[in-house]
Amino acid sequence: MTGFKSDFLNVLQSRGFIHQCSDFAGLDALAAKGQATAYVGYDCTARSLHIGNFLTMMMLYWLQQTGNKPITLMGGGTTMVGDPSGKDETRAMRTVEEIEANKASIRGVFAKVLRYGDGATDAIMLDNAEWLTKLNWIEMLRDIGRHFSVNRMLTMDSVKLRLEREQEMSFIEFNYMVCQAYDFVELSRRTGCRLQMGGSDQWGNIINGVELGRRMGTEQLFALTTPLLTTASGAKMGKTAQGAIWLNADQCSPYEFWQYWRNTEDADVVKFLKLFTTLPLAEIEKLGALQGAEINEAKKALADAATTLLHGEEAARTAADTARRTFEEGAIAENLPTIEVAKSELDAGLGVLNAFVKAGLVASNGEARRQIKGGGLRVNDVAVTDEKMALTRAELTSEGVIKLSLGKKRHVLVKPA
Repeated sequence: MTGFKSDFLNVLQSRGFIHQCSDFAGLDALAAKGQATAYVGYDCTARSLHIGNFLTMMMLYWLQQTGNKPITLMGGGTTMVGDPSGKDETRAMRTVEEIEANKASIRGVFAKVLRYGDGATDAIMLDNAEWLTKLNWIEMLRDIGRHFSVNRMLTMDSVKLRLEREQEMSFIEFNYMVCQAYDFVELSRRTGCRLQMGGSDQWGNIINGVELGRRMGTEQLFALTTPLLTTASGAKMGKTAQGAIWLNADQCSPYEFWQYWRNTEDADVVKFLKLFTTLPLAEIEKLGALQGAEINEAKKALADAATTLLHGEEAARTAADTARRTFEEGAIAENLPTIEVAKSELDAGLGVLNAFVKAGLVASNGEARRQIKGGGLRVNDVAVTDEKMALTRAELTSEGVIKLSLGKKRHVLVKPA
């Protein structure tokens, strides 16, 4: 559908957010009146959210900017169950203490993108543990469970793929979709929420909530999903050889975050500018027209804008300055990611393979060996040729650090402690 009445859907469509919607016309009419209260759920499976979550946070951002109300739902209850979507095996069960610690660590990131408060379009944060942990088992079966068809549940991708591969699915996981569907109904009753948004892998779960709402007598509910992102080369968005790109600064520094966007493939620059920045489309079009070496200016604009949005203008400026000093001037910038090693390790000789693993530049000694063979690892800007090399105090620069590099763009400082 094109030519929406609402600014919300027009913005999302023009910037590439829309994958599927349960009822474009109905949702468009609601959003055009500024009455589209919407939520995205975030389970507390780790201490930080990642770039995939950043995408749905941007959907909530544009919802708020176009006069509607966002809800961030913390999955304090659903994390106890575990979402089987996209998983080949049962998630590790987390204790209540772990979930609470993760929840506390995650909460702060939302206020960097959304405006919270008591106003009509101010965001609110809720936790599904508030109602899921209070459900009585028999009442839940009678009031909620009776609306679910096991036949249909078995056709859901999260279940079907496990069964086809003969991989076990626990009963608790099988019930995740029931919990998520009930969240939608509960939020509708409590807040007037009419829309759930998420990645395309959540479509079936969200539609379950829409259908449960119909059966339990809520107003009409709506589903809207965004495409699961891959890079132009086919890799999953937000994944590197060293793992996920986290949103918390203590797990992925603003410099590393900035550098991730700076290293974007040429073919992805415009797409990512539309999705992960608030730059006007006219400005993005100009950046997208840059050719040859000038495309690097568009990548810097992407890195600056995305980092400013999440970590603030000063952090983005510092990250850009660190990159410039490191790459253009060859200096060792104090804002590079740093790890500490015991002085005794340097006295004894820290194996170069172990050092690069400790620094998170490679995942294993084997990967370090492969990088050395390809000339990819450097110590103080000198290529490593001997995998048995040991780092000692002799390698400390005048700044009192050892600079480890993977290729030309990833650097970590080793500092004796």
